[in-house]
Amino acid sequence: MYKDNQDIEPIDPKPTYLEKHQIKELPYTTSSICPECLLSEEQVHVLEAVVYEEDGKVWMRKTCSRHGDFKEIYWSDASLFRKVMKYWYKSIPLDNPRTEHRKGCPYDCGPCPNHLAQTSLGLIDVTNRCNMQCPICFAEATESKVFEPTPDQVLAMLKNLRANLPAPTAAVQFAGGEPTVSENLVKYVQWANDLEFRHIMIATNGLRIAKNPEYLQQLVEAGLKTLYLQFDGVTELPYIEMRGRDLRQVKSQVLDSARKANLDGIILVPTVARGINADQLGAIIQYALDNRDIVRCVNFQPISITGRVEREERERLRITIPDAIKLIENQTNGGVCESDWYPVSSMNSIGRALGLLRGVSFFELHSHFACGMATFLFINDDGSYVPITKVVDLEALLATLEDICNLYAEGRTLAGLRARLKLFGFIRKIKKKSYMKPIISAFLRKGTYSSLRVFMNKVIMLGMMHFQDPWNLDLERVQHCTINYATPDGRIISFCTYNNIHRRYVEEGTSLI
Repeated sequence: MYKDNQDIEPIDPKPTYLEKHQIKELPYTTSSICPECLLSEEQVHVLEAVVYEEDGKVWMRKTCSRHGDFKEIYWSDASLFRKVMKYWYKSIPLDNPRTEHRKGCPYDCGPCPNHLAQTSLGLIDVTNRCNMQCPICFAEATESKVFEPTPDQVLAMLKNLRANLPAPTAAVQFAGGEPTVSENLVKYVQWANDLEFRHIMIATNGLRIAKNPEYLQQLVEAGLKTLYLQFDGVTELPYIEMRGRDLRQVKSQVLDSARKANLDGIILVPTVARGINADQLGAIIQYALDNRDIVRCVNFQPISITGRVEREERERLRITIPDAIKLIENQTNGGVCESDWYPVSSMNSIGRALGLLRGVSFFELHSHFACGMATFLFINDDGSYVPITKVVDLEALLATLEDICNLYAEGRTLAGLRARLKLFGFIRKIKKKSYMKPIISAFLRKGTYSSLRVFMNKVIMLGMMHFQDPWNLDLERVQHCTINYATPDGRIISFCTYNNIHRRYVEEGTSLI
């Protein structure tokens, strides 16, 4: 069933038009699953679902013949929903899917030929063991028997991600469970480095790193670039509620260890839940600014509600991307406004255009428009910041990059020269005549990893990714997923279907089909 793509070499980029999806009018239909069939009976029952507007919010409703009606909030701001939909680009899917189309989504994940996106970030669970028992855990670590791929399997998974076409996966994250409980993690990081992954991360609670700075030094020497650090707040309460213990000192020690190891790629990852830490989003951003020498990003993750949770409790905890954006605007006193945020899918034109300009295949962020939002803060020497929208006319930049892509697609004479002239014309118009202009222009002109790193060292990225759960799962979003798990059986599975559906089968060594 699974196809061996290990030996296929990358190919040249395809000069295709950069097209947008047609804007959908609410209501529209999609597909979802019955949460009760999944959680009570361990059965996957695909349902038709309707995404619709009510009271200025976007909701999903679906009906199971056995378990009745379900209604769940999808996005809390219908106006913003319509705005971000404008930045949803049609995708270039993988040339080499690993599974065949048999029963459809979500059964055939692997990816199947119907998957519409490439892998921007590959994840590998090196173990499901963990050194904590968090009340909130989308991986549900410790809930099943030990799952720990062999080193040979991990190496094969790394090679499988690098075999993706038309662009090999450039970023990998070792996860779990807690990956640092694996005694082979340093070796795995070294292998990823040898296979020329450009960005190597581990997702960690930080316990082992806080206790053993030398261990982090070993990881860095092996090729580690980023710690994806669980970070739920600046007071005791969020840690007690979410992790069962106060971990603030642990997080501080991790940052100290990173400084000693000369690791300046820390991503703070707060799981955001209403009534627990939703009042601390601005304070978390300030914490990142206070540690700007090593913190590069805060990636907020609105809570994904796993397990059988009654509707009243889901509503108490649930927070959507627009909710979090509005809270950040309030908690930063307007320093980071709603208008500063753009959907992750809007970045697709950057990857496509830079790839064409350089004559190489870049991975493209084909994610669904509702999956995530992001912005960048340019940091001044005194710690103050300016959102990217105050420096760069993003609407004009995205339009320029779209034009560049379509110049190549049309096969216009001297397309490369015309494209560069368009790009240089835009660079001349960058608003702030400050130290940021040469940094931005260098990245846009060169499009290299090193120029991106210089750019990232002068900013803090704010990201927001709302992973789905059985209650709000939208299979259209799944088909555009760019964050995928590699598995020991040769598949590469979308994040949200892996954690909601396939994880149990993978860890048991079985399959849904």
